[in-house]
Amino acid sequence: MKTRKLGGSGLEVSPICLGGNVFGWTADEPRSFAVLDAFVDAGFNFVDTADVYSRWAPDHRGGESETVLGHWFKRSGHRKKVILATKVGIELAPDKKELSTAYILREVEDSLQRLQTDYIDLYQSHIDDATVPLEETLGAYDQLIKEGKVRAIGASNYRAERLVEALDIAKESGLPRYECLQPHYNLYERAAYEQDLEPLCLKEGIGVIPYFALASGFLTGKYRSESDLAQGPRGQMVKKYLVDRGFRILAALDEVATKLHATPGKVAIAWLIARPSVTAPIASATSVEQLKELVEAANLQLDPASIQTLNEASAY
Repeated sequence: MKTRKLGGSGLEVSPICLGGNVFGWTADEPRSFAVLDAFVDAGFNFVDTADVYSRWAPDHRGGESETVLGHWFKRSGHRKKVILATKVGIELAPDKKELSTAYILREVEDSLQRLQTDYIDLYQSHIDDATVPLEETLGAYDQLIKEGKVRAIGASNYRAERLVEALDIAKESGLPRYECLQPHYNLYERAAYEQDLEPLCLKEGIGVIPYFALASGFLTGKYRSESDLAQGPRGQMVKKYLVDRGFRILAALDEVATKLHATPGKVAIAWLIARPSVTAPIASATSVEQLKELVEAANLQLDPASIQTLNEASAY
């Protein structure tokens, strides 16, 4: 597996990042273990999770995904084979959300305990927190890096102007900088990232690991009408894509998939991997069969004509 550099972090990651949001939610522990085993066996090494996963599910409090990963690390002994990314800052409870020093230092210990590890490779601010000075947040990460608990830091869901501000502060203050951005980006959701964030990441050499790479499953072609929305737990999240532009994108994906003897989902992932600014798209799998699709997508080379077809169909 040919790895890619994650910004200036020194970390080398596989071209696909396995999303851990499903672990302990739509994939129970045995299924999660099977997916993780197959992922590592296929030569991939990058897994992303968060302390909040999967608080949205009934009777869940957050931390379920990290707990499953911790159990897997203990059982498999594969911790050193994985570049582990997790996140902090989204509300876990009314009094548990922010990016202050005290909060980050407390929450990282909880994550480390759940993950059954003594370090996190990539620790990310899950969402911007305008109530806390950026200097304070970066200072907390600086402490964790010096203590050996964190290797590199990243930002998720940051606007371009705030990311610029954080980079400037890091440079001026001698603090660690965000080496990675995790934006909402895929073949349908292009504008917000491409207009401001993409030029910045290319200029600054920041790694990019987009989430919702398959637009909640829409780009697999699974949802083509409102009657299809009941097929999965994310059906209602897909309804907004059932418009003319969405159907044009599906038609282009079908065309390219037929030409390359692939599937729409593989083509959508391969389009992201081919984007010069993207390091590794994040995609989830709840079964080994789904994981096989991701592995094959990483090996799918899109020709310039296919990329142009997809770009034109998804133009915004």
